[in-house]
Amino acid sequence: MSGHLSWRPKTSDIPTNPGVYRWLDETGRVIYVGKANNLRQRLSSYFANPETLHKRTRRMVETATDLQWTIVKSEFEALQLEFTWIKEFNPQFNVRFKDDKSYPYLAVSMGDSVPRVFITRNRDNKGTKYFGPYTQAWTVRETLDTLLKVYPVRSCSTGIYQRATSTQRACLLGDIGKCAAPCVARVTPAEHKQIAKEFNDFMAGSDTKHIELLRDRMAKASEEQQYELAAKLRDQVSALEAVLEKSTVVFSDDTDADLFGIADDELAAAVSLFKVRGGRIRGVRGWVVDKELERSLPEIVEYALQNTYVGAAPEDLPKEILVPVLPDDFAAMSQWLSELKGSKVDLRIPQRGDKRSLAETALTNAKHSLMLYKTKRSTDFTARADALAGIQKALNLTEAPLRIECFDVSHLAGTDVVASMVVFEDGLPKKDHYRRFSIENTTDDTDSIYQVLTRRLKYLREGDVDLDATKFSYRPSLLIVDGGIPQVNAAARAIRDSGVEGLNVVGLAKRLEEVWVPGSEFPIILPRATDELFLLQRIRDEAHRFAITFQRKKRSLAIASVLSEIPGLGEKRVSALLKHFGSAKRLKIASADEIADVAGIGPALATQIVKSLSE
Repeated sequence: MSGHLSWRPKTSDIPTNPGVYRWLDETGRVIYVGKANNLRQRLSSYFANPETLHKRTRRMVETATDLQWTIVKSEFEALQLEFTWIKEFNPQFNVRFKDDKSYPYLAVSMGDSVPRVFITRNRDNKGTKYFGPYTQAWTVRETLDTLLKVYPVRSCSTGIYQRATSTQRACLLGDIGKCAAPCVARVTPAEHKQIAKEFNDFMAGSDTKHIELLRDRMAKASEEQQYELAAKLRDQVSALEAVLEKSTVVFSDDTDADLFGIADDELAAAVSLFKVRGGRIRGVRGWVVDKELERSLPEIVEYALQNTYVGAAPEDLPKEILVPVLPDDFAAMSQWLSELKGSKVDLRIPQRGDKRSLAETALTNAKHSLMLYKTKRSTDFTARADALAGIQKALNLTEAPLRIECFDVSHLAGTDVVASMVVFEDGLPKKDHYRRFSIENTTDDTDSIYQVLTRRLKYLREGDVDLDATKFSYRPSLLIVDGGIPQVNAAARAIRDSGVEGLNVVGLAKRLEEVWVPGSEFPIILPRATDELFLLQRIRDEAHRFAITFQRKKRSLAIASVLSEIPGLGEKRVSALLKHFGSAKRLKIASADEIADVAGIGPALATQIVKSLSE
């Protein structure tokens, strides 16, 4: 690589100090910003043998035409400068999170002279305080309706407010007490803004203080025989308590924490943030990101923290931040967060109890978000059309591959070998065309691929008739096998030996998502985050899932057959055993005492089962 990078700095010219570096393209645009404790050591790694670099890192280096760096005093200063430059330049190859717009927020426009409370799915307005997001739109509407009984903040649009001001006639909300009606001067703008501030304080977590204050006022009004006021205050207390009942209590104490769950694969990552205030979940926020460069989980954690807290107000930072793994620059990150808040922020991994349980919930949400993100990209009509056109162009096909078949082999230590065939038409799964194959004798995965393709392709030869001809004999536009050059060459040999002409076949290697074509020395590298790569990945993953499911089912049937031959084990007891242990593998390694714990299985029968399964 160094041979054609004429702009590469001499190694001796690169300082060994901590610092921040910028990669620039031919137009002078910053395409990547990074930091290092030792600039020379870090930057020299980019100029290693191209074969040792990750494919996407190599693409970034080859895109650049200049490299600049700035020396700083410490790792902490490097962290701060890196975040500043990422925000300023928005580099192409840095992590860029995209907000999940599917959740609604409760917002208060505190920047307005007469604040307004409203529901929105965007968080772009400056001077607006946001609460949430909420998982259901009806939840936030119901919450707002209840809170307006206690804090009658304006909720009407600008047009309605101006019309009421000009006509000096309040709307229905003003008449029923759900708006303080600043439009007709029932309260001054300053008084109305104070009501909005109290609304914000309650939503921010000071709920106990507000309720206790109202109770004190209610008791005082009752003592002074102001029963109408006392009844009104009682209703307000009930309303606030009703809002709190809808907010899940996750801790018994007044925990103030943000908890992150992160799920990622080779191409994308999803982040789920649970905001806990006053021991209650106040909102769930999510992002997704297309990974331009290979990123470790600690790096994603670092950039998730940056995306969340850069520019945040001190009161928005919690006392505790819980993450799945600690970032590599843990000390500097902790210092940065504490300085933003103005007091210590505890950055750590939850180990046990309710916080660990909530961390698992956050991870589940992140995995679901990642799955939905990839599914939406694959099922959207425009995205599918772009994906198929992109595949056609990348593979130099004569037409878009409207029918794609993908094959995957699965086994357990070389036994119970099976294979799957999944079919996608127009970019969507055609599940009634899926097929499963049992492979009795094989030498390795390439032999298995050859056998499966040979069995599948015989239905495309003229004269061969099958009961499944209406489905199985459809001619595919593209065949995909899970694997690299050995697997794709085996598939090409099966096509050649079958006598079927004009079929295109490629292999998709999982580690680097490389696309291999038969006889090629180098793979095709599809640009990251493109629709075509997402579609190929989804098809490959579906074939893998289908093969694994069949392989597990086959193992369960095999062990069920062995169990049914044991005297005293009928169908119900066999079913109970498999249900109790969850898998054939777990049952095989279970002890006689563990098996005896299953209802209907005694010690003698358990001993016989262990003996039969070990033979």
